[in-house]
Amino acid sequence: MDDLLLSAIDQVPFILAVCEGPELRVLTLSAATRSVLPGREFRGLPIRDVISDLVGQQIVDAYYEVYRTGAPVNGEEWRVHLDQPDGSVLEMYANFTITPWVVDGERRGVVGVGFDVTDMVRKRVDEAAHLQRRYEQSRDVVNALQRELLPAGLPVLPGAQVAASYLLADADTAAGGDWFDAVPQPGGRVALTVGDVVGHGVTASGVMGQLRAVIQDRLSDGAGIVEALQAADRLAARVPAAHATTVCQVLFDPVSGAVTYCTAGHPPPLVISAGGRTRYLDGTGGAPLGTGGTFPVGVAHLEVGDVLLLYSDGILERPGRTYAASQAELARIAADSALGRALHESDATAAERVCGQAVELLVRATGHLDDITLLAVQRVPVAGALTLSLPARPVVLREARRALDGWLDGVGATEQDVFVLQHALGELMTNAIEHAFDGVAAGSVVDGSGPPVDGSASSGPSPDGGRGPKVTLRATLTPAGVIEATVTDQGRWREPERQPTRGRGLALTAQLVDSLRVEPGADGTVAQVRHTLVRPARLLDVHQHPAPTPTQTRKTPDEPEFRVLEQPGGHETDVLLEGPLDTTTAFQARQELLRRSRGGTVAMTVDLSAVTHLSSAGVSALHQVAEQHAEQKAALTLRAASGSPAQVVLEMVALDHLTPTTSV
Repeated sequence: MDDLLLSAIDQVPFILAVCEGPELRVLTLSAATRSVLPGREFRGLPIRDVISDLVGQQIVDAYYEVYRTGAPVNGEEWRVHLDQPDGSVLEMYANFTITPWVVDGERRGVVGVGFDVTDMVRKRVDEAAHLQRRYEQSRDVVNALQRELLPAGLPVLPGAQVAASYLLADADTAAGGDWFDAVPQPGGRVALTVGDVVGHGVTASGVMGQLRAVIQDRLSDGAGIVEALQAADRLAARVPAAHATTVCQVLFDPVSGAVTYCTAGHPPPLVISAGGRTRYLDGTGGAPLGTGGTFPVGVAHLEVGDVLLLYSDGILERPGRTYAASQAELARIAADSALGRALHESDATAAERVCGQAVELLVRATGHLDDITLLAVQRVPVAGALTLSLPARPVVLREARRALDGWLDGVGATEQDVFVLQHALGELMTNAIEHAFDGVAAGSVVDGSGPPVDGSASSGPSPDGGRGPKVTLRATLTPAGVIEATVTDQGRWREPERQPTRGRGLALTAQLVDSLRVEPGADGTVAQVRHTLVRPARLLDVHQHPAPTPTQTRKTPDEPEFRVLEQPGGHETDVLLEGPLDTTTAFQARQELLRRSRGGTVAMTVDLSAVTHLSSAGVSALHQVAEQHAEQKAALTLRAASGSPAQVVLEMVALDHLTPTTSV
């Protein structure tokens, strides 16, 4: 190209890439293109090398497909992730057309033209967030019914990471009869099921609910595949609408990797190896439910790192694709997603990426007519138990939180479950520390609400050289997906009722977890909590672009030191508390707030949005400050951003506060 033409191309206000020859070597990129690909060499390089970070996101394949076939490819609002020079990832949405470049009837290369529509898409998504979800709209009550009939969450199990996604049919018939389920079984196995009832609407959804309940009941009691499917088969023989329902069922042992499965008229599972190789398991020849056939089973094995994917045929029967082509495309996209070669979602598990990204990437290119259900499990190393034996001193609470956070992240707990367990076990650890010295240390109290401890005073060596009382925390994830944790001390128990300002810690713990049991003894107290871990399935809507799941496992930075900071403007009675507000900092916080408010005689505003951990000792300190202000008839305003740790705890303990729409 001559310099004049290159100069003209450079000034077009949209994304433009001109590629030449079979290798599609780049002749030029417009300035708008270079702005989203900063610092990259491009002239004379194959387009696959220039945008190598888009391999697995279908864009690169589209360029070479257009050159090979001569047929243009169009995309509307495709989400892409681009690597930036600083190591960050740019997410953008684009409308584009890739067309063949033909000169005198000869195919010379390919031209790609695109428009950045990120702002438009995000504005529409923000507006849609204020509306009721599609499932709740009056246009189709069946959608809401379908959602209620599906599992609310998926179990978090030792050695197995499970994920699922569900996309409603993009048709007026709305919800259909697809379902999925993951059921922990006695003995440590997990039963995975994907089923597809013929038809759509209320009838199909109702039948789906019946079949799922029957199969789940059998599997929960430890039944094998044949027994569970035979029970569903008997129901299908009596209910005409259940006739010819297809089911794929898998029993998976995370410890041994053994897989037993049956394809009852259903497509066979896909296995993605840890290295990205794919294979479909052989169909077992089982008959659809209610048709009088049998349910032979097959066997397979998963190595650590392998992903097993179950799916409904809606992902294969997409417009413009043959069944064989769809199978190959699903295998390729699923492998790219599992290995993180597609969209960048580093906090998502491999199973979650497969279920979420495979649907998005496949459907955006072709659309879909039927419901689509994906259910995946990855075999991962079995996490061991957590055991901490720490000196019975408040200063160790931060260390315990850090260790617990890392262990919970390793077993696959979500942000919500981490919050629950951190606060519940933090309260029990605080109690245990106080019980350990009950009768030994002056002023020793129960339930984390007594005379607060100055952290600096307890940071030095203990007088006994570390041979004093210990507090032990043990936690394990059971094969049923339940965290069982015990906190043990070496002190004497005193009933919280003896001190009217105490008792908030145990009450808070009981509200947070599934069960709490406290067993006092002559040699100490053992407190045990049980809490079931779940991860959410993704219920998708083709009309709403996916957003990161807020309950995904988080990797938190080191907990900040506790600080009391003045808000912009420099007024000492308008402050932000940052860091942990627990038994080691509650005294400091109470003293500082009362100092700034002249003993509660001056109105004060306290923002708790940056508090990382709010224990009952912190709640007690806030109550004391509030009571002092009430006595002096001066206002105290507590603020906490919606969803912050402080806001959640303040709601549970019914302490008055304001929740602004955004964090201050």
